[in-house]
Amino acid sequence: MSTVRIQASACALYSTFNHLRHRPNSVVSVCRNAKNSSALKVLSMSSSPPSAPFEICVKASITTPNKLGDCPFCQRVLLTLEEKHLPYDPKLVDLTNKPEWFLKINAEGKVPVIKLDEKWVSDSDIITQILEEKYPSPPLVTPPEKATVGSKIFSTFIGFLKSKDPNDGTEQALLSELSSFNDYLKENGPLVNGKDISAADLSLGPKLYHLEIALGHYKKWKVPDSLQSLKSYMKDIFSRESFIKTRAQPQDVIEGWRPKVEG
Repeated sequence: MSTVRIQASACALYSTFNHLRHRPNSVVSVCRNAKNSSALKVLSMSSSPPSAPFEICVKASITTPNKLGDCPFCQRVLLTLEEKHLPYDPKLVDLTNKPEWFLKINAEGKVPVIKLDEKWVSDSDIITQILEEKYPSPPLVTPPEKATVGSKIFSTFIGFLKSKDPNDGTEQALLSELSSFNDYLKENGPLVNGKDISAADLSLGPKLYHLEIALGHYKKWKVPDSLQSLKSYMKDIFSRESFIKTRAQPQDVIEGWRPKVEG
């Protein structure tokens, strides 16, 4: 099987994918070289429906046997599969004691990893893009001008969660991002792309779920009642059947963030 390697910076991924979407029968995965630079690898791919469930490696629960763990990036991919009604076989991986079979297919030891056309592909950005290209119905494409809406919420949430100084501005930074998102939803909602669920919601939803649980536990903090559009958005996303099926248990979210809070 022939391959074509395309060097790409992180900021160029979107434009590269737009180019690749016009090339039929292709799969793209992120590779890392010795200098840790990114590359895209294009592999042969069929557009026919899957004949068997996708094998996907996801984080296992650290509190309950045989349950999904608390990785928001794993949930993002599972949400995509659910919303596209694609069958999958989740393989739960204990990331505190990674099995040899997992490290053989993914030496970096990161999740999620999915098997596409006999090739293991990592990185939730890449996986969800491939799934959209290969299985475009129902569409989950987020218009480019809306793709970055709410994109800073997760990093500001982490900053506030890790903060030990109540006066360092991290809480205000988070409130600013949440308020901006609330204003956007008020004008453009109820979802990022209006009435239609899109990839942006499937990425942001798990992160807001972590925000609600982790900040509630460690900071006794909750989203202000004044941000009603945001609260309605979270309620709508969290109540979707796909979300309920793929969400982590609250105790896993709490334990998953403990090292960052106490470290």
